[in-house]
Amino acid sequence: MLKHEQYDVAIVGGGIGGLMAAFRLKESAAGLHICLIEKGAPLERRKCPLIAKTARTCVRCPSCAIMEGLAGAGAFSDGKYVISTEYGGWLTEFLSPETVLDYIEQADRILVSFGATTQRFQPSDTLKKLCLQHDLHMSQAQLKHLGTDSNFDTMRHMVESLRDQCEIETHTTVTDVDREAHIVHLRGREGERSITAKHIIFAVGRVGSGFFSNWCEKNGVELSNNQVDVGVRVELPSSIWEDFSRQIYEPKIWYRSKQYGDTTRMFCFNDRGSVVAENTAGVLTVNGHSYRDEARKTQNSNFALLSTIRFTQPFRQPIEYARHVASLANLISGGSVLVQRLGDLENGRRTDESRLAQSTTRPTLDAVPGDLSLCMPKRQLDNIVETLHALDSIAPGSANYDTLLYGVECKYYSARPAAEDFELAGCRNIYAVGDGAGFTRSLSQAAANGLYVADKILGRNV
Repeated sequence: MLKHEQYDVAIVGGGIGGLMAAFRLKESAAGLHICLIEKGAPLERRKCPLIAKTARTCVRCPSCAIMEGLAGAGAFSDGKYVISTEYGGWLTEFLSPETVLDYIEQADRILVSFGATTQRFQPSDTLKKLCLQHDLHMSQAQLKHLGTDSNFDTMRHMVESLRDQCEIETHTTVTDVDREAHIVHLRGREGERSITAKHIIFAVGRVGSGFFSNWCEKNGVELSNNQVDVGVRVELPSSIWEDFSRQIYEPKIWYRSKQYGDTTRMFCFNDRGSVVAENTAGVLTVNGHSYRDEARKTQNSNFALLSTIRFTQPFRQPIEYARHVASLANLISGGSVLVQRLGDLENGRRTDESRLAQSTTRPTLDAVPGDLSLCMPKRQLDNIVETLHALDSIAPGSANYDTLLYGVECKYYSARPAAEDFELAGCRNIYAVGDGAGFTRSLSQAAANGLYVADKILGRNV
């Protein structure tokens, strides 16, 4: 339980953005009273039954250990750290590219001090040229692969370093924030209570984006962003993409479909990894993990293939749209996620148990065989199939009959609040950072955003 009723800084959310903000404040101003409030479990108690192999399918824990808890969704991610401003968020719309890259490097040095790898994969102009020859477009960046296992250890060390000068409260939900009085209302295992803070940072992550959007609407903070990515997780033999993964680790490729002119992007590549299920507010979606430990690697690689949709007025609920598509897959699968062979999809038939058993690509997730065309909109599904065949031209085998498609995978970007240098419009000394505020979509930019706002509070970057 928090020791005080008044704080200098209250941080709502314990993902990498919130942790980096707390670290910089603690490091630079030891006398500050800082609290960090996280609705999920402590890091060491975040245990997913699927990953622990104590359950075959998602058991819908009250708090999803993969998505929620101290260190955020990034704690169980593949741990890709993008050292570039070419992709990974939109901080360059607010800060100069040089400033963003400097803060990304600062955050990297902090992570390295807690055990993160120093190995960097370099861009490849040769592979970029190959993509362009087939009308595919590859983003380039220096990249670090922290690994799902090593990343967890790095974040654990960081959290441990914070405990002596920053009060950390887990299993505690922020129910409201009074924008004028700076009262933070809390609900935890001990019941309802409240604290006050001179400065408040919303670092809620994607899981908390709904709460944050509702708070902004209630407090007159204008929101914008109607983009959503809906797609599948592709799984195939690792050898198909090894020419890319050995050189750059993650191929980040986008394609403009000939049929609709929509953008579909290859995202979150996991070399010799596993497909996993995630529970976000009761809706199951899919994602991918990859470990640095050789003993935990598989024979498959996986990546997301996501079709981008930007809605126009009057529609203003892109996140609910994506959740609805994913919930249809849950409904059809009897409360799980679906898997289908590409060949079955193209032939207009569902994958069943016997057809899946014939697949030369063995699934790493115990998903339910089915038919993705019954839950995914035709336009997005057409884009995905067309893009897979385009990718087949640079990585032959990507569009094999036995390529597995898991559904649904969604990446929805939180509605971005009106803000001046990350201070919310009309809300003095209340800030927002990271993915949950629609400013970033990567570990590196979220970390940089947290450090920058901490420096702003300290008066360093005015």
